[in-house]
Amino acid sequence: MTEAHDPAVATRPGGQTYHLAPEPVWAAQADAPEYRPEAYAADGFIHFTDGEVNLLSVANTFYQSDPRPHVVLVLNLGRVTAPIKYEDPDGIYPHIYGPLNRDAVAEVRHAVRLANGSFVGIA
Repeated sequence: MTEAHDPAVATRPGGQTYHLAPEPVWAAQADAPEYRPEAYAADGFIHFTDGEVNLLSVANTFYQSDPRPHVVLVLNLGRVTAPIKYEDPDGIYPHIYGPLNRDAVAEVRHAVRLANGSFVGIA
């Protein structure tokens, strides 16, 4: 079944679920079967965002001052082995309560940024 026919995916903004990660953090865990972001120990979950526009808004709100290059993980929610909870009222910011199994990452793309650090797209 393609994502276009999956109602759970079709109702999400942009039809995709993303996670923004500093490229060095993602690369440092390349050989690990699971991924844990820098804030995982403090937060107890992994932040994800549904829809590219929403992801760029989050990136510019929280990560614009971080000069490191960032990657965007495109998630296949059906492959995530940890519990997923949408806890925001709009249902666009899922939290994954456990490390992210790498086989749930469908694609790794690069965040496009301007010289001032603004996030403007996904390459």
